[in-house]
Amino acid sequence: MRAIRADGESSPSVLGALTPSLVARPDGSFLVRSAEPLPDYPRRLGDGLRRWAREAPDRVFLAERNADRSWRKLTYAETLDAVTRIAAALLKFDLSPERPIVVLSGNDVEHALIGLAAMEIGVPYCPISPPYSLASQDFAKLKFAFGLLTPGLVYATDGAAFARAFDAVARPGIPRVAARDADAVNGLAFADLLAARPSVELERARAAVGPDAIAKFLLTSGSTGRPKAVINTQRMICANQAMLAQAFPFLDWAPPVLLDWLPWSHTFGSNHNFGIALTHGGTFHFDAGRPMPGGIEETVANLNEVAPTAYFNVPKGFEALLPHLEADSRLRAKFFSRLKMLFYAGAGLSPEIFHAYRAMARRETGGDMPFVTGLGATETSPSALMCLMDVEEPGNMGQPMAGVELKLAPVEGKLEARVRAPTVTPGYWRDEELTRRAFDEEGFYRFGDGVRFATPGDAKGGFLFDGRIAEDFKLATGTWVSVGPLRAALVSALAPLAKDVVIAGHDRDDVAALIFPDLDACRPLAGGDDLDDPKVREAFRKRLAAFAAKASGSASRVERILLLADPPSLDAGEITDKGSLNQRAVLRRRAEAVAALYNPESETTIKAH
Repeated sequence: MRAIRADGESSPSVLGALTPSLVARPDGSFLVRSAEPLPDYPRRLGDGLRRWAREAPDRVFLAERNADRSWRKLTYAETLDAVTRIAAALLKFDLSPERPIVVLSGNDVEHALIGLAAMEIGVPYCPISPPYSLASQDFAKLKFAFGLLTPGLVYATDGAAFARAFDAVARPGIPRVAARDADAVNGLAFADLLAARPSVELERARAAVGPDAIAKFLLTSGSTGRPKAVINTQRMICANQAMLAQAFPFLDWAPPVLLDWLPWSHTFGSNHNFGIALTHGGTFHFDAGRPMPGGIEETVANLNEVAPTAYFNVPKGFEALLPHLEADSRLRAKFFSRLKMLFYAGAGLSPEIFHAYRAMARRETGGDMPFVTGLGATETSPSALMCLMDVEEPGNMGQPMAGVELKLAPVEGKLEARVRAPTVTPGYWRDEELTRRAFDEEGFYRFGDGVRFATPGDAKGGFLFDGRIAEDFKLATGTWVSVGPLRAALVSALAPLAKDVVIAGHDRDDVAALIFPDLDACRPLAGGDDLDDPKVREAFRKRLAAFAAKASGSASRVERILLLADPPSLDAGEITDKGSLNQRAVLRRRAEAVAALYNPESETTIKAH
């Protein structure tokens, strides 16, 4: 897709191209590869920092709001100096892969500095989602993570805010570091790390860091809800950045400017977005906003000052931002003034949001703007497939990226996506069994996602998501229910009243669902928070009836729903730190609610007919 300049002339293509080949195999599987070779990539992510400190020392790399709303800025030269000093200080703590650094707090400048410093000397670091420390009451996930990782140093920006978590999980003798209120955790001040001087030992440590050194441990939760520590090597991250550079050539036209809130405890924010800024000598602005009421306003304020060259977000983020862009012409003009690409990941994007942004981009720029997505995982650092085609609807995940082999393996009537590439993890830290199960007999990583051809039998048309294979189930009739697509369709049909839904029906005669309502959307109907209010129930019933009327069969028809008053629990494993539901955990914990769904005498359910 070509960008349109202000004078109406087209500029070079914003996006690269992927040319897939397809091989059908006798066992019913397919192999898909792109003809494009994987570009060369550096040995270490930190090589980018040294490059830009040398070539553009005064360019701003990191920008974060101060308390007075001004921007605190660090240039590439200043960042390298700080990282070098911190790395020298870290050498004194006997750190290693067996004794990594754990970061409890969220994205900020200090987090970036200590993470880069750790990777400089071959020490992995693990950014843990702040809700593990701040939202949890029993710290069960945090305790499990500490037992798995056995950290040699623990960091949080605000010692006072994280004091309870420090005391709950950090063993005596483990060094504690905080940028503020270090005394609250009997810790070392971050400023003390910055006072260290580079040494010969530092250069030796850095020289020993190769492409297979562990850069990070990123936690992800499985069906059990217990964290798994995904090994992320330097090779994985650097190779993925090379793939992204091939996919998005505009990143080399000018240093990218990013405004980003996506948490570094997840691969999208940590490896993908931060890595793009560092690899291409860009400027990374920290966004303290969030895609929710009371949080999106901070993002809007930042976008009034910062015009991004690419904008990455989850679908909820695009949804929350849309009404502000539509209502404010100045914000809209600023947002699109140098934007080359929109990118969504983490969940499905509704067609309404997709088309609204496409139409807005045409009005503001005079041409089409790529709205890109793909397929990735923490285990693939993250990108594996990318849609670089001009598509008319959201959801196409595209083709394998340069250097990626995609295997489509027949599993229970679907094709499971599996990949092999330099970007794939060697496994899960200290869990040989999970590692063994994650790969097939040919060494392909199993996504667990079903995919289907967008154009039957033609890889050039890309691939569509076909549900999580482990979530699918059979009705008593033997009919398979594809949970992922059904969940997405039901949430859309119940909009804006439902935040999320959980599909039930394993070995039952029909499909039913538990509903987590959106209280903000339901409140105007009831005049309060009463989910039993007849107006609320009738609004749900009408939407459910309309959805059922369009169903093509029992696998796509939801007969009954039940509204849940209690939100999903992080401590019980019902919701991951990413904010996504764990379907199995909800069904297991709320067995009584599931029983009510299938009790013909129940008065709490809402029926489609």
